Amino acid sequence: MPRGLRLDLPHIPQHVTQRGVNRGAVFVDDDDRQHYLMLLAESARDNDMTLHAYVLMGNHVHLLVSTARPGALSDAMRQLGQNYVPAFNRRHRRTGTLWEGRFKSCLVSTDQYLLTVYRYIELNPVRAAMVQAPEDHLWSSVHANLGLRNDPLVTPHDTFLAMATDPQERAMAYRSWLRAGVNDDEISSIRLHLKQGRALGDRRFQAMVEKTLGRPVAIKPHGRPPRLRNKEE
Repeated sequence: MPRGLRLDLPHIPQHVTQRGVNRGAVFVDDDDRQHYLMLLAESARDNDMTLHAYVLMGNHVHLLVSTARPGALSDAMRQLGQNYVPAFNRRHRRTGTLWEGRFKSCLVSTDQYLLTVYRYIELNPVRAAMVQAPEDHLWSSVHANLGLRNDPLVTPHDTFLAMATDPQERAMAYRSWLRAGVNDDEISSIRLHLKQGRALGDRRFQAMVEKTLGRPVAIKPHGRPPRLRNKEE
């Protein structure tokens, strides 16, 4: 069965996730993580991709990015994989694929939906019971977004900057936003949109994307559609 085309629009943020094959580790130690981030920075620079948020987990990654041209995300992730996987395999004396199929992505509306995805990504280590607070996890954009340290990888999105004009006030506002957490409905919605590669946002946003791309962008219902009855039955 052919792969479906990704929903891809310049300057519209995309939530990206990629998981290790059979849920295996994609990072063994901090050297792996540092190397991945270095290659991510190179790939983003070479392909006009801007990174707003990220988290490196043991067997998967989450990224929140924007791109300047159609196809840039796929090009960037391809370059990243072609450089990271062979190096990982050589270092750990393994062969074969590292990632579980192609990465998953979904467009995200540039409003509260985007801030919810920020929060979803940076609270990932907390939900996984790895740390008590998001800033306790070293391999995340949360330190930059909370104003705790400079991270050259991270460029705040305009929606994030609009939380406050003053950097300290913005950091306080975002800290409160993080502490509010992500509810179960938001988690389910984000995961389903990622799984199906759909556009995460309200109906107005989805209508704009659908009109621009000429393809359905809303979540597909589960199961088979109901069989239409013949009028004579």
